[in-house]
Amino acid sequence: MGDIRKEIRFVLNGGDVSLSDVAASDTLLDFLRIDRRLTGTKEGCAEGDCGACTVLVGRLVGEGIRYETVNACIRFLASLDGCHVVTVEHLSGVDGQLHPVQQAMVEHHGSQCGFCTPGFVMSLYALWMEAPNPSVCQIETALQGNLCRCTGYAPIIRAALAISEHGNPGSDWLNTEREMMVKRLASINDGKRVEVARGADRAIIPANAADLAAVLAEHPKATVVAGATDVGLWVTKFLRDISPAVFIGNLSDLKQIDCTDNRIRIGAGVTYSECEDVLGENFPHLVEFWKRIAGWQVRNMGTVGGNVANGSPIGDTPPVLIALGAQVTLQSRKGTRTLPIEDYFIDYGKQDRKPGEFVAWIDIPTCEQGTVHAAYKISKRRDEDISSVCAAFNVMVVDGRIIHARIAFGGMAATPKRASNAELRLIGKVWSEASFVEAARILGEDFTPLTDWRASADYRLRVAQNLFRRFYLENSDQAEPVRLIQA
Repeated sequence: MGDIRKEIRFVLNGGDVSLSDVAASDTLLDFLRIDRRLTGTKEGCAEGDCGACTVLVGRLVGEGIRYETVNACIRFLASLDGCHVVTVEHLSGVDGQLHPVQQAMVEHHGSQCGFCTPGFVMSLYALWMEAPNPSVCQIETALQGNLCRCTGYAPIIRAALAISEHGNPGSDWLNTEREMMVKRLASINDGKRVEVARGADRAIIPANAADLAAVLAEHPKATVVAGATDVGLWVTKFLRDISPAVFIGNLSDLKQIDCTDNRIRIGAGVTYSECEDVLGENFPHLVEFWKRIAGWQVRNMGTVGGNVANGSPIGDTPPVLIALGAQVTLQSRKGTRTLPIEDYFIDYGKQDRKPGEFVAWIDIPTCEQGTVHAAYKISKRRDEDISSVCAAFNVMVVDGRIIHARIAFGGMAATPKRASNAELRLIGKVWSEASFVEAARILGEDFTPLTDWRASADYRLRVAQNLFRRFYLENSDQAEPVRLIQA
């Protein structure tokens, strides 16, 4: 590699920031509160669940800037190179006048103790910039990642509906100064590799995917950080040493989405939010499911590639991708290799990834005629919760008979896994409730689930079996089951 920059550069509210004394585990939240005394951003859960730490991060996309809500508590400082960070302190006018979002919250009594309020304000600010007159459904979706224990959500929703009575997003400084901010960010995005450290605690930001391969060849045991929605908790909850950490969220060649007639290719750096629309258009059964993946802030940070790469048995996307017959491509300095995504997961904490390799992209075949799909997430909370059981169905029916079935579960084994015996029991059978009930009966041959704090083994098996019947009923002309769908 040629030139290596020894500092990260970003814009904080209206000022330029350059830092060289940065450890891999330094979080944005600590930097804001401790170093810059911007204490409006709060620490609640320190794991990306409560939203009290919500800020906006803007990054260059094409010729413009995309601003997104993120959790500052698990967003690492090194990942902000080339970005614009906006905190709640920057919303007030030059004369101290309240921002329209803040004014609406005051008038509609959207705060009691006030601890969570800055985070709510930032989430509503991001929504208001995208949808000045949002629906209640849009508001509830935007607030999935924000928890309030004392106010109740009704006043906050009323405030969200009234924001545009106090101002117009077009006159907000994020819009009026956007062209200037694009130039500022472009000037600090020089395309160089960045390396910063505090003592032996190192952070590396590769210049591109080829440079990432070179970095991992030199540091095969490095921690690769995409969205940090998992790795962030390694630091905040388990105090793990992640150095050297390699940050890939800025790599444009890993953030590509490419669609052809027979497949959709999603780069490993594409976030849940970025691929939501294209997946919803091609796989309608994922529209409702996708909103069940964490909250808005986490979907803006987390990546599908990262959800696959870490090999978690309770990840939300692997069962879906396995059922759809997806393939994963791994890249290293030696080249690339592609394998079925179900073969990538070997055992708990073990994946088929050789030293120096990284997940580069995922290919998902488009739907064939006659296929019936579904994806289900069972959890203690409806929004922003970890799966107890996650299931995905891909069944092909021709002339009333099942000729192909791919059914995958998460939370039922040490890895995301297909229900191979149940699939075989379905193939060749008539499309009927009896066929699915029969296949469900032998699910115990495919899985021996564990009991943990999320669910018991008996519960998991019973739920998984019941999902077979639910899948049939939801896709049968013979019944009209009750479904919980947001309007």
